[in-house]
Amino acid sequence: MRFIIPVFVAYLLVPRLTLGDNWPSWRGPHGTGVSAESNLPTTWSHEDNVHWKVPLPGPGNSTPVVWGDRVFVTCANPAGTTRSLLSFHFADGTKRWQADVQYADEEKSHKTNPQCSPSPVTDGHCVAAWFGSAGLHVYDMDGKKLWEADLGKFEHIWGYAASPVIYQDLVILSAGPGLSAFLVAFDKQTGKEVWRQSPPESISEKVDEFRGSWATPVFYQDGNRTLMLCSLPLQLLALDPTTGEEVWRCRGPSKLCYASPLVQDDIVVMMCGYHGPSMAVRTGGSGDVTESHRLWINEDKKLNPQRVGSGVIVGDYIYILNEPGIAWCMDLKTGQIQWEQRLGGKSWSSMIHAAGHLYAVNMDGDCFVLAADPQECKVLHTNKVGELTRASLAPANGKILIRTYEHLYCIGK
Repeated sequence: MRFIIPVFVAYLLVPRLTLGDNWPSWRGPHGTGVSAESNLPTTWSHEDNVHWKVPLPGPGNSTPVVWGDRVFVTCANPAGTTRSLLSFHFADGTKRWQADVQYADEEKSHKTNPQCSPSPVTDGHCVAAWFGSAGLHVYDMDGKKLWEADLGKFEHIWGYAASPVIYQDLVILSAGPGLSAFLVAFDKQTGKEVWRQSPPESISEKVDEFRGSWATPVFYQDGNRTLMLCSLPLQLLALDPTTGEEVWRCRGPSKLCYASPLVQDDIVVMMCGYHGPSMAVRTGGSGDVTESHRLWINEDKKLNPQRVGSGVIVGDYIYILNEPGIAWCMDLKTGQIQWEQRLGGKSWSSMIHAAGHLYAVNMDGDCFVLAADPQECKVLHTNKVGELTRASLAPANGKILIRTYEHLYCIGK
């Protein structure tokens, strides 16, 4: 039987500091948006059930991560010249430390995508943050710089967003998009480059070409091997994370990929942006598996609204909040739509699941709590914080963290 493995082996080895669950990376401990929390809040506002709220030094789209009593979030000043990793106490929101990196050169991005969009990642021993052209930076848990890597300049009219991940002793990054785009792994202790993979389909010919991946890789266990899934232009790629060698690939995607892959048991789902295809692939193959392992592909634009945030798999169904603010439920094995309902506003938020509840937030700061019900869309609560956000929610230790363009909120009962 195939099952998803934790992205962080160290997650199982470091003593737990609280009774709650850590949220150590983009989309949680397994990269799937699924939380083991069983007692999260379901109602709040900008005042009610706010455990604490702290101001941030600038706007940003990255999501906080949590390890024990430590919260980490990336942020840039409005000009993008100072790029920072901040650490807060989970208990009361007081700031532990702030590590700044200066970058004075111009770096292109869209006005809706400020610098430092990638979320940080931690394994309880170190924390890594990617600052685009300002490099990959790794710190210990108290903010001491361990190493940094200059990955060159990244040029794309929409900027960058993929978050680094940790696997065993490696820090891995899907760097790009733009004129420079590649997958790279570094030794977590020394910062030495271990491998690099440069799929030619990922590289743009010009800065304003509509091509690229902003998706974060996801790990899963396929039999007795661990593979890394990468949503890339024109292909879904499965690599050996220790060597970077390709194991299998599936054709069908478009040139634009925002959402991270979704995986459950032996099925992987990839969804493209800008009305590009969505598809599902059975794992277990090798080489080009397009004909042998692709379960379904939806290529009709009507079946693929603009998607930036990632969905979540619960049982045999996929739940996702599309950018136009329309929630969908889809059959995992067929790709058929079970239901759709407009929730309002626009959203880049990825959906999370905990204890039968689905959580997502739109750009207006309206946080939706839905029942994970494939028969109908049941909106249980709509909670308003009234601030612009393009980040996703982060559940941990019985609380929910919300990162807006102005504040970091900790929501509790």
